Amino acid sequence: MAGVGKLLKQAAKMQKQMEAMQEELAGKLIEVRSGGGAVTVKINGQGNITEVDFDPEFLKEDVTFVKETLLEALQEAQVKAKEESDEAMSAISGGMNLPGLM
Repeated sequence: MAGVGKLLKQAAKMQKQMEAMQEELAGKLIEVRSGGGAVTVKINGQGNITEVDFDPEFLKEDVTFVKETLLEALQEAQVKAKEESDEAMSAISGGMNLPGLM
């Protein structure tokens, strides 16, 4: 059963690496601008939106346009955060797809 012990050690090591990666992602800030800089969204590497800011002149625009631009910025921020997370996970897992770990 030496193989099982080795496998458990590898799993424990991977878990520690994943915990460290999660901390690093939580501290990583990604900034996305949309609408020519009218909307700024800040999101961390875990996908938590930390700040949304608007150019005051932009808020004078049509409500539908403001909503669409904000939604676009939020979606782009989420995509970038997921890319960061996937890249970090791939570095730990050696490119293996491990469902349920992220």
